[in-house]
Amino acid sequence: MAKKVPLRQCVGCGEMKSKKEMMRVLKTAENEICIDVTGKKNGRGAYVCRSSECLARARKNKGLERSFKMGIPTEVYDRLEREFEDLEAE
Repeated sequence: MAKKVPLRQCVGCGEMKSKKEMMRVLKTAENEICIDVTGKKNGRGAYVCRSSECLARARKNKGLERSFKMGIPTEVYDRLEREFEDLEAE
């Protein structure tokens, strides 16, 4: 029997993809928002495709706000965009 691949929905485009293909954005207990590269940190996670396009879409449709049930300041999105660009450059 084939192993089941965990699928996650992108908060930007709404597509279902495997966890490995996606980037996990994390809300910690202190309400801090960061990118969880390992995918194993504790906290509430939301997934975004590994493209700055989807991050921009998530920003526009407030996908992360809905997932985390809180407002997200512009600076946080700007930081996430920079972290995304760094990861895309690797």
